[in-house]
Formats: sequence, C-alpha cells, structure tokens
Amino acid sequence: MSNDEKLPTDITTAHVVINELTLKNQDLIGRNQELQQQVDWFKRQIFGSKSEKIVPFEECGLLEQLWLGGEAQPEHSTPITPSTTIKEYTRKRAGKKALEDDCGESGLRFDSTVPVEEIQCPPSEIATLSPDQYEVIDTKYTERLCQRQGSYYIKRYVRPVIKIKETQKLVTLPAPAAVLERSYADVTLLAGMIVDKLVYHLPLFRQHQRIESSGIIIARANLTNWIHKSARLLEPIYDAVLASVLQSLVLAIDETPLKAGIEKKGKLHRGYVWVLYGDKAETAFLYSPTRAMNAIEPHVKHFCGTLISDGYTVYEKLTNKYSEQITHAQCWAHTRREFFEGQQYEPILCQKALEHIGKLYAEEAKIRELELSGEKKLLHRVAHERDVVDQFFEGLRVEVKRNSLLPSNRFLKAANYALKREDKLRVYLSNPDVPIDTNHLEREIRPIPLGRKNWLFCWSEVGAEVIAILETLISCCKLQGINPFEYLVDVLQKIDSHPMARVSELTPREWAARREAKE
Repeated sequence: MSNDEKLPTDITTAHVVINELTLKNQDLIGRNQELQQQVDWFKRQIFGSKSEKIVPFEECGLLEQLWLGGEAQPEHSTPITPSTTIKEYTRKRAGKKALEDDCGESGLRFDSTVPVEEIQCPPSEIATLSPDQYEVIDTKYTERLCQRQGSYYIKRYVRPVIKIKETQKLVTLPAPAAVLERSYADVTLLAGMIVDKLVYHLPLFRQHQRIESSGIIIARANLTNWIHKSARLLEPIYDAVLASVLQSLVLAIDETPLKAGIEKKGKLHRGYVWVLYGDKAETAFLYSPTRAMNAIEPHVKHFCGTLISDGYTVYEKLTNKYSEQITHAQCWAHTRREFFEGQQYEPILCQKALEHIGKLYAEEAKIRELELSGEKKLLHRVAHERDVVDQFFEGLRVEVKRNSLLPSNRFLKAANYALKREDKLRVYLSNPDVPIDTNHLEREIRPIPLGRKNWLFCWSEVGAEVIAILETLISCCKLQGINPFEYLVDVLQKIDSHPMARVSELTPREWAARREAKE
C-alpha cells in the first residue's frame, strides 16, 4: 500500500486488506525460497560435490575438531565419543586382481598382454672374450615404462606380377578385401577410431591432429565418412541387440539430452538419447529429436513385462496406455534424491526419510552379499523391507498433515513426489527380478554426458544416430567383459559375408558366449 493511499476506516475492510497482504507476503516468501533453492542448486552443480552419499557424524570417526579460525575447546569440555568402533586401516598388499607378471627390482607391474622390447646390455669386459671364456650365472632385469607417439603404421602388401614364359600369361594375387570398398582404411584403423571416440571420448578432429603429427596426411572429412560407413555396416547387429533388449521381462529406461543438427543460425537443436537396459546385460541407445512419448512409443509398445524408470510423466502415460502388458515400477534412487536435495532446508524431516531409504539399500546390499535370487530374494525383501516401506510412507503422510508447509517447501515436494508414486515404488517388493533403482542404467548412460564435454555435439541428426548405434555395441561389450577393439575388428570383417538370418550371432553377448565356448 503506497503512502498516498488512505488506510481503511472500517474493521471489515481492514481485515480484507490484511488478508490480501498476508497472502501476498506468503507468496513472496515462497517465491524467494524457490529462487534461493535454484541458486543453491546451481552453486552445487558448479562448486559442490556431486556425490549423494551420507556419512553420519557419529560414524565418521572424528573426535574433537577445531573450527577453522577458532580456538580449541576448553579442557573441561566433554569430548565426543564415537558410537561405533572404527576398524584399524591396513594397506592391501595387492590390487583386486592379481597380475600374471609382477616385476621386482623396478616395481613396475604389468600383465602378459603388454608388449616387451628387450635390449641386451652385455658388460664391456666380455667384448674381447670368446663364449668359452665366460659363463652367465644370472640375469638382472630393469624395466622402464615407455610410450610411442601414436600406433599408426602402413601395411604394405607386396604382390609380385609373374609372367609365365611358356604361356606368356601374367598372374598376380588380387588386392586383399577391405571393409570399406575402395578405401585405404584398414579394419584396425576403423575399430581404433570408434573406440577412441566412444570409449575415450576423443573427438575426430583431435584424432586427425594425432594422425598428422605421426607424419600421415589425410583429409579430415575422411574420418567422419569412415565412422558413418562403419556404423551403417554394424546397423543390422544394432537392430538385433535392440530386439533382444525388448524381449526382456524387466526393462529399465532413461533419457539424456544431446545437441544434434542446426536448428537456426548459431543454435543447435536439442535432441535426446533414450537408453534401454534389458535383463540379459544388454543396452540399446536410441536417438530422437524430441522427448515426447511418440519418440519411444513405437519401440516400447511391443514390450511385455515390467518397465522401471524415473518420475518423468511420459513413462507413466506410456504404461497407462499399455497397462495390460506393461507394469510400471519406479526408481528409489530418484525418490531419495528429492529428500537429499531438500535436507538443507528441512534437515530433520528429510533426514528421517533418508534413514528409512538407507535401510532399504542396506538390505539390498545383504541380498547381493548372500547372492540371493528368485524366491529367496523375494522372501528376504518381504521379511526385511516391506515394513520399512510401510513406515516410510506412513511417516510422510503424518508429517505432511502435521506441518503447515508452503507449496515451495522442498520436503513437501519430495514427500508429494514419493506419495504420488507409492504403488510404483512398491513393485520391486513383489517381483525379485525388478531392481530397487535404475543405477545400473545410470552407469551405462554416463558415456553420453562425458562425450558431450569432449566432442560437444553432433553436426547432424544422422551423426547422432551413428553415435546411438556405436554406443550400443560399445556398452554391450563392456557389460559382457570383452575388448571393444577386438570385437569390432572381428565383426567388421565378418558382417559383409555373414547370413542375415543369423545376425544375432554377432551381437556382443552371443559373440562372447561363442568365444568362451571355443576356449
């Protein structure tokens, strides 16, 4: 109310004005809290830790700790006693996996796959002696870790042209077949470029710089063309992986943004990469220029089973549309994240919720430790986790009713997020094959954000589709424990002559199984 306006004289009008000002004040307070939360979130993304791990103070093993810039506590103050006994730390003598070769004198450790170049260093005293004048009684080794600039080399096939004198006929062997027709790129170069870009996130222009620094002069556009042509050769295998993933009984799904294609001058289009994780340790990446339901519906509508996802509304609409064949489960890690981000503003209420969720994850850790599966896993969840879930949701309802919280309150938002999805968060309690969260999928989707920080974007949507094809095969190789380079070298040479009806044999899962059977 401005200074020029007169105050109301009657009580009724005064109450109306007071109520209006009170509502306006509450709205401003809520808006201020919301903006402050946004600022805090951005600060955490830039300067803070991304880890969501919570270590209770009483378990961290810290006793009296001085405040930076302050003085020590008085001698009569009561020291803080930890409630748990901290096990003494002992350094492990070896890593998780013992190496085959363990060198002694230099301390350098490496396995049998590392090439070793031996350099003979005889003492100068035997230079003038004949072999029968001395005897080698021992050998000492000294190792040095070395590096070569790039591993590019030229493979030259020498094919002599022979003239048979009797018939005057000229004969010579034909040039060895190449993966790409009329190309001087060897299969090892193609596989190496794919691995460098998608495993080590090295952009093609940097690979081109490295090639040139090795003394080889080629056009920059050749690298892009080779990657695209290789991806098109591998596309039938990609389709086979996607079909196998959609045949799963439990399917995890998520999406992440990827800039691809020029939308207008100076701006790139924001597309999305959808990731599907099946129950056979296989992942499939799909690129779409939009995040709408029609981007993923053509693929998921043929799926029958349980779909586990985060709280994105598209997944709820999709599962509701195909509710007869798809059961929707949701991720507890995303639910936990809402309370984790709100504990700065409502520490007591959010901490209670986080403690309940922590108990669920502790029981899941026991299941993995005991290697339970099937009916035993389900019985363990029912016996040890169902009551915790009941207490969690009942506690949220009580706290929401008890506390008068503004709509912008972070605890209220987190509680409403969980209560709205209660049925979907309980699905894992009735199906032992459904995981408690989608963290296994988050690990596989991570290369896309890492790639965005290095190669930044895709120049066209075709390039984004190529990324989806290649990332699918690379990710499957990692899940199957096979070397992506070895797999690509072998498959790129076979795909041209392999029967289309048996293309599934070239997927990383079946390729690894066949190789293991041969060994």
